[in-house]
Amino acid sequence: MSGDSAGHVARSTAAPGSGAAARTRVRRFLRTADGVAVDALYEPGAAGEGVAAGHPGDPSGTSDVDHVFVIAHGFTGDLDRPHVRRAARAFARHGAVVTFSFRGHGASGGRSTVGDREVLDLAAAVAWARGFGHARVTTVGFSMGGSVVLRHAALYGGPGGEAGTAGGALYGGPGREAGRAGKAATDATDATDATDATDATDATDATDATDATDAADAAGRAEAREGASATEAARAGAREEAAGSPGADARTDAVISVSAPARWYYRGTAPMRRLHWLVMRPTGRLVGRWGLRTRIHHREWDPVPLSPVAAAARIAPVPLLIVHGDRDAYFPLDHPRMLAAAAGDHGELWLEPGMGHAENAAPDPLLDRMARWAIAQAG
Repeated sequence: MSGDSAGHVARSTAAPGSGAAARTRVRRFLRTADGVAVDALYEPGAAGEGVAAGHPGDPSGTSDVDHVFVIAHGFTGDLDRPHVRRAARAFARHGAVVTFSFRGHGASGGRSTVGDREVLDLAAAVAWARGFGHARVTTVGFSMGGSVVLRHAALYGGPGGEAGTAGGALYGGPGREAGRAGKAATDATDATDATDATDATDATDATDATDATDAADAAGRAEAREGASATEAARAGAREEAAGSPGADARTDAVISVSAPARWYYRGTAPMRRLHWLVMRPTGRLVGRWGLRTRIHHREWDPVPLSPVAAAARIAPVPLLIVHGDRDAYFPLDHPRMLAAAAGDHGELWLEPGMGHAENAAPDPLLDRMARWAIAQAG
C-alpha cells in the first residue's frame, strides 16, 4: 500500500469553514451527540485541486468540487486500515473525502455497539464534512457501515434534513422482548440458509428448521413488528434528539450501501456465527479488543435499532444504491434483494459477479463506478 498513510497526518483542531481548510488535510476528534470522541480525517481530494467535472485537469472526467464522500467502514475496521485508505483514495479522485473510525475502533473513544449508536458517529462526520462548504454529501457504508448509512438516511433525511420524527427512524421496537421475537424468527430463517454452509459442524444448529416458507413468513412478520413505531421507541427517539442531534447539517444527499445485512441477528453463515460469538461472549470480546483492536460493548440492544430493511423503506426521496457481491460469504443475495424491494423505485441494486464482502473485495473500478453514480445524482 501507499506509504502516505492517514496515520502520518498531523492532528489539527482547525474548524471547517475557511477556504484554507478546504484545500488541506485536517484530522481531528469530533464529538458525537452522546459525547463520544470520534477520530476523523478530511482530505480535499479532487476538490483540493479546484478541478471541476470534465475539466482537462480532471483525470476521471467526473470529479466534483462541491461533492464530499463520507466513508463508513465495516466492523473491526478504522480509518487507518489499508482497505479503508484504498477506498478513500478511489473516491478522492471524484471529490473530497471524510473517513472516520466508529466508536470502539481505532483511536476513537467509547465501545462498539455493532451498528446501533454508530449512527451518531456518522451524523457527526457528515455535519463536519458539510462545514467545509461542500454542497453535496454522499454517505458510503461497507458491511456494518452499510447498515449505518441506511439508518442515518432514514433518521436525518426528513423534510429540511431534520431528524426523524417521534424517534421512529432511530428504533424499531419497544425493547428486548421485540428483539428476542425478531431474533427467534430470524434464527428460523437463517437455519434454512445453513444448508449451503461448507462447515458441517457449524450447520448442525440449523437442522430443526425444515419449513423454509414458514420461516420466511415469520421473518417477514418480525420485520413488520420491528418497523412499528411503538410508544417506548418514540420516547427513546425524543431523548436522542434532546441529546443534541446535529439536525439539518447531518443530512445526506445520496446513499451507497455495500455488503450490508437486511436484518439483524443473522446467523445463517459460518462467518456470521463467528461474529456473534465475538460480540456476545466475554471471551469473544477479549479477542476483539486485543486481537482485532475493537472494543465491544457488553450490553444487549435495548431498544432494538430499526432494521436496515425497514430503514431502506424510509429513505426516499434520497437516492439509494445497494451494492453486493454474489460471492459474499457473510450475507447471501436475499439480503440485498430485500433491501432493494424495500427501497422501491428510489433504490438501485448492483449485484457484482465474483465480488466477496465489503471494502476488501471491492475493486477500484467498482469504487470509481460508485463515485460516478453519486456525482450523476446531482444532475
